[in-house]
Amino acid sequence: MSEQPQLPTTAIDSIADPSAIATDTLGATTETWFEYPVRAHPHHTDYGGVVWHGTYITWMEEARVECLRSMGIDFADLVKLGCDLPVIEMSIRYHRAMRLGEAALVKTRMIDMAGVRINWDYKIQALQEKDLYLSGRVTLVAIDREKGKIMRQLPPTVKDILMRIF
Repeated sequence: MSEQPQLPTTAIDSIADPSAIATDTLGATTETWFEYPVRAHPHHTDYGGVVWHGTYITWMEEARVECLRSMGIDFADLVKLGCDLPVIEMSIRYHRAMRLGEAALVKTRMIDMAGVRINWDYKIQALQEKDLYLSGRVTLVAIDREKGKIMRQLPPTVKDILMRIF
């Protein structure tokens, strides 16, 4: 059996300590938004036909994973490398309720990278962009899956791909 590649980690005991995360910022914002279409189906809504708040978070993650895939980072391959990118911070503002049957675009873009922190912005808008349902921001951090610790740096292939969009 082949041995898994080792990923560098910090010596900290918990991912809850944000001061332990490296902060060498790659300062730029992607100019274009990745667009991921969604439609509110019955299982996304409450009994009144209003989209449940957790559904928006699911759509945000789906959009982020598909955006990474479109850049050449398949999340399954990242996991095979022993790296995970969990959410460590999330801020969401609900502007308007989305209802059963309505279609929307989940728009996401990477804002910046600071060490192993990756910040993303989101908008969920009606297809004609007249109605804004949600805006938000998510921060991810790279974790060594085997050790459960924050990595010192992103795997080189991942960092190279992300650097290209800046």
